[in-house]
This record gives sequence, C-alpha cells and structure tokens, in this order.
Amino acid sequence: MKFAYAAIVALVALIAVSGFAAADRLPNETPENQIFSIDTVIDVTGSVDDSTTLAWVIASPGAIPTGILGYTQSVSDVTYKDAILTNGGKLSENKNFDFDSQNKGKGLYNIEATKVLTYASTEGAHLTGEEYLLLDVAGNWSSAKDSIRCVFASAPNQYLPAFCNAVSAKSSLINVNSAQISTKAQMRAVAKTSDSPAELNYQIAVTPDSNSGSGFAEGTVKTEFAGSIMEARDANDYGNPGGYEADPANGGQNMKSTGASNWNKTSATNQWKDTTEVTGGIKNLQLAFGYKSGYRL
Repeated sequence: MKFAYAAIVALVALIAVSGFAAADRLPNETPENQIFSIDTVIDVTGSVDDSTTLAWVIASPGAIPTGILGYTQSVSDVTYKDAILTNGGKLSENKNFDFDSQNKGKGLYNIEATKVLTYASTEGAHLTGEEYLLLDVAGNWSSAKDSIRCVFASAPNQYLPAFCNAVSAKSSLINVNSAQISTKAQMRAVAKTSDSPAELNYQIAVTPDSNSGSGFAEGTVKTEFAGSIMEARDANDYGNPGGYEADPANGGQNMKSTGASNWNKTSATNQWKDTTEVTGGIKNLQLAFGYKSGYRL
C-alpha cells in the first residue's frame, strides 16, 4: 500500500507585551491550596477508554463574581480535557497529570500534563482521542501601587487597566491505525504579583511506530490553536494625568472620575486561529504553541 508523505513542523509563539495596551493580571492563591498528581501506565491488547478532566475557576480579591468584576478583581477560568478510546489493538501509554493551585512564578506552572503512547491496530481496530486546554483570564481596573515596579522606570503608570483574554489549544486523533504520539501541556493561571504572566504551552509530535515496519504513522491528526484578546489602556493614556479612583460611596466596587481615562474602554482586540490537519501516511508531524500575556515578560 502506498502512503502519502506528510512532514510538518510548526511553531506558534504569541506574546502580549506591556505598553500602550496592557495584559493579564492573574489572581492569587487561596489560603488553602491543593496539589495532586495522576500517573497512568497502560500496556494492553484490547479496548481502552481513558480520560482526564479538570475545571478550575479562581478569583481574587473576594469570591468568584456572578456578574461584572469588582474593582481590582481578576478571575482565571481553566479547562483541561484529555481522552483516548480504542475498540481493540495494542496500546502502550504512559501519562502524567500534575495540578498545583499555589502561586507560580516564571518557569513554574499550575498544570503540567505529559503523554507518550504507541498504538498498533489489530483486526481493523483503531484509536481516537482528543486533548483540550483553555485559559480564560479577565480583570478589572486596579491600582499599580502593590505591583512590582522597576526603580529605573520614568513616569510610572498609577493604574492597571481592564482586560479579557482567552486562549485555547486542541489536538484530535481520528481513525489512527498505527502511530507513536507524545504531547506536553503547561498552564499558569495563579500568581502572587503581576510580574508573573499568564502562560499556556502545548506540544504534539506524531511519528511512525518503529515496530510497524512501514515507516509511516497511519491516521488523521488535527490541531487548533486560537485566541481572543481584549485590552484597555492605562489611566495615563496619551499623557493625560487624569484617572479613576475607588468610590467609597459604592463600597469601592465602582470608580469615580478624577479626569479623563480609558481604563475600561476596549483599546485593542486580537482574534486569531491556527489549524492543521493531516491524513494518510505521516512521516513526521510536530507542532509547538506558546502563549504569554503579562506586564513583565
């Protein structure tokens, strides 16, 4: 049987930097935190149904809001899903999922998930699967007085503007008959100070099963990386010294004007999507996605 040759290497790196439009300000940890890990090892000839899911929402200060975010408040909404299903065949899988709800600095993550599997069809069986990550972070206006600031900065901004940013990564495996597949996922959604940005990283690699003898992985692989970004500007927009401050008459939840400002007006939008789909004999498929959004990267 003759297979099509497919070799794809892709890198997507998106960074929301500080400047005219600001970026994510993560909520901080709760007083009581959780750490757990799930390690899975499977080596079987037969049917397999394996899945991992996580839904996590955290807000600060205060409780998770039911409506508009309060003054200084930020919220992280995180979803992680991973599943594989076979109706037979030989499967070897090693999967690790780690969760830590504590504050994380640069280079550290609240969620880390890795997976390595090899699949070979028998008697017409096949494998399907999907992995999905969503990082949705939103924040209202906040004073910058408690954030880490560079001592050499000139005319520092007094306020951190509002924002609403969501990014996702997804991979799908369809009718896979033979393949070696590895994935790695990382997300940061909680931090102590605004110098630790929101971050999502995802990698997937598909190569032939060395025991198959064909030199190709066989099946269909799809990926989708997407984002929706909305940013306001700071209170000193265009050099105007005006701004907003908490209104004591409203318990600090609303602001009163001390001059012109755009802290709650959309000043930048950015929507994007990257999709890849390969079908047939896959010699090499590798995709890597990296996203950061914060004041100091």
